[in-house]
Amino acid sequence: MNATIDVSVDIVNASADKQIPAASDFQDWTRAALAALQATGQSELCIRVVDEEESAQLNTGFRQKNGPTNILSFPGPGIQDGAWNMLGDLAICAPLVRREAIEQNKSVNAHWAHLTVHGVLHLNGYDHEETSAAQQMESLEIRILDTLGFGNPYHENEDSNE
Repeated sequence: MNATIDVSVDIVNASADKQIPAASDFQDWTRAALAALQATGQSELCIRVVDEEESAQLNTGFRQKNGPTNILSFPGPGIQDGAWNMLGDLAICAPLVRREAIEQNKSVNAHWAHLTVHGVLHLNGYDHEETSAAQQMESLEIRILDTLGFGNPYHENEDSNE
C-alpha cells in the first residue's frame, strides 16, 4: 500500500455490541480505500458504531428514510492533494452488520471491512444512485477488498471470506 498515506481513525462505540473490529482493522480498511483513490498526506475519519435505534434516528433526520440502515456517511472536505484531509464521519449499525453477514453467509469481519470501504468511498463522492455509478463503485470496492484478502462482497451466499 501507499506509504505516504497517514490515516487517523477515531472509533466511538456507542452500541451495546462490544465485539467490533479493532481500531487497527478500521484503519487498515480506510488506508486501503484511500490508496485506491491515490490519496496522499494525512487523513482523519471518525467512525461511530451505533445500535438500530440511533441508526434509525440518524437515517430519519438526515435522509428522511424510516428505519435503521447499515451505514451512513457524513462527508467532510475530502481528499485535498496532500493536505490534511478531514474525510468526515461514518455511522455503522453493529446489529445490522452482524445480521446481514449471517443472512448473506459472509464473515462478520469481512462485512465490517466492506461497509468501511463503502463508507470511505461515499465520503469521497462515490455513490450508487445510478446504474453506471453503482457499477463503478462496486468494481472499486471489489478491487479494494481483494487487496485486503476478502472476496467479492456482491456474491451472496457463497463460502468465501466476504
